[in-house]
Amino acid sequence: MSRPYRFGVNLTTSAPADEWAAKCRRAEELGYDVILVPDHLGMPAPFPALVAAARATERPRLGTFVLNAGFWNPALLAREVATTDALTGGRLELGLGTGYVRAEHDAAGLPFGSPGERVDHLRRTVEELERLLGDEEYQPRPVQRPGVPLLIGANGDRMLELAARHAAIAAFTGGRTVRGSTTGQLAPITAEELDERVSRYREPAAGRKEPAELNLLIQMVVVTEDREAAVLPLLEHVPHLTTDQVLELPIFLAGTLEQITAQVRAQRERYGFTYLTVLEPYMEAFAPVMLALRDA
Repeated sequence: MSRPYRFGVNLTTSAPADEWAAKCRRAEELGYDVILVPDHLGMPAPFPALVAAARATERPRLGTFVLNAGFWNPALLAREVATTDALTGGRLELGLGTGYVRAEHDAAGLPFGSPGERVDHLRRTVEELERLLGDEEYQPRPVQRPGVPLLIGANGDRMLELAARHAAIAAFTGGRTVRGSTTGQLAPITAEELDERVSRYREPAAGRKEPAELNLLIQMVVVTEDREAAVLPLLEHVPHLTTDQVLELPIFLAGTLEQITAQVRAQRERYGFTYLTVLEPYMEAFAPVMLALRDA
């Protein structure tokens, strides 16, 4: 039996309590399955934001998308995860990544480390969380059993292997960090490159008892009659790609409602993505797409 679609929205803009609650209720009204928050300086603190989202809503799951493991001590993170799962009534989904913005580590006075060191820290964090939260004597206790679902955001080989071994949800960024950037600038990878990344993930994931849910972060959603005009502003940022190649990028959805829903269905067939996350600015624009995909 094929896995049903799920849709999440990543809320990136801070707001006072009433505005935050209204924004979360609007996401629920639009039909989003998951309300998510990132882990960047200058954006909402993840765990209190999710507890507030739980108070404002009834149905959506609540997740981090994704925590920067370099900001967190595993023992302290386990306490935050267990407490948040309890305070949200067992609705938490824990998203983890290595972190990719050197400037944020510098601002926080934390070491950034090499890519290999950051992956090592994330691996240790995942293993320690599994050990602590899997201990029946651990306090505070999370609500969910056998545990809080883990999402790992990945692109590199070691990260994809870590996701294959440990994550209930494997999240693909559809981009790579620009070499030398301290601000976390990302460059999109082509559709063919994403083919290779998904295939690379499937190798170590082949022995799983249950297949993981595959997620893709969508960077832009534009409902329009003129697809070429919609992506024109992007061309200067990806001068090595043609207009047709940009239109084929999995992380950009542009066109009529029918064209976008067809693109999403095609990506599901090609890559296996059934869980899509959009950024807050596109929360309203993507809602008709969700409805069309569910009604199909």
